[in-house]
Amino acid sequence: MQTGVIFDCKEFAVFDGPGMRQTYFLKGCPLRCSWCHNPEGLCRQPQMMVSRASCTNCGRCRQVCTHETCVVCGACVSVCPLHLRRISGETVTAEELAARIRKNGDYYARYGGGVTFSGGEPLMQTDFLLEVLQRLRGLHRAIETSGYCEPAAFDMVLAELEYVMMDIKMFDGTLHRRYTGVDNEWILQNARRLCEGDRPFVIRIPVIPGVNDTEDNYRKTAAFLAGANALLRVEFLPYHKTAGAKYSMMGMKYRPDFDSEKSIFISQKIFEEYGIRSEVL
Repeated sequence: MQTGVIFDCKEFAVFDGPGMRQTYFLKGCPLRCSWCHNPEGLCRQPQMMVSRASCTNCGRCRQVCTHETCVVCGACVSVCPLHLRRISGETVTAEELAARIRKNGDYYARYGGGVTFSGGEPLMQTDFLLEVLQRLRGLHRAIETSGYCEPAAFDMVLAELEYVMMDIKMFDGTLHRRYTGVDNEWILQNARRLCEGDRPFVIRIPVIPGVNDTEDNYRKTAAFLAGANALLRVEFLPYHKTAGAKYSMMGMKYRPDFDSEKSIFISQKIFEEYGIRSEVL
């Protein structure tokens, strides 16, 4: 039986697929996007999160710690008087997670929903995700993904899904590597599989000022998607200045490689020209 690591669950989600849903966030991501707003989802292993801005340095966490470096044992969590410490990441078996999801599965189904797997990047835990999905057959299963994984693995997961939400962050491979740390070859291959198939899908574009908010990027993306029968729409996700809010809790610094104060450019008209519906979220 496969085990995996999750770091959050969102109940009653209405923007993560059709109807009302429960969304589980899987830990670990192979991308390092300059605008990432979930730094706790980057590393596969459980991590300690601390709200350092509110810490009074009472020293109780240090009193109970028996390790030179943090091993995420959790001893310090319960002794913090202001509840400023928590562990991001829970290790579960596929059976355990599937049981949690099925417990409320009928409720969400009544509202036209189901379960969505997000991250991090859920495809980074492909074997675990695949076993969970197989245990949830009969429910409406969706994924939010960057699409970055080997096409063979993508095909196996896709066969177990009813709905896909996938990013195409930028079409140019050189820019994609600069701002995300990885090439987009696998992403475009997997997006082409969606375009050629019959699985309902949505393409999402996180709109980053001065990075991918150009007419050239939009037009190349629209041309790539044109004619895809199962494409429901393209969704624009404008960059939010609060993206770096959680970095200090992870002991990290937020250093966006772009001008976060710059206004963004969105052109739905370009996608209309190619017969593609679009929305700004």
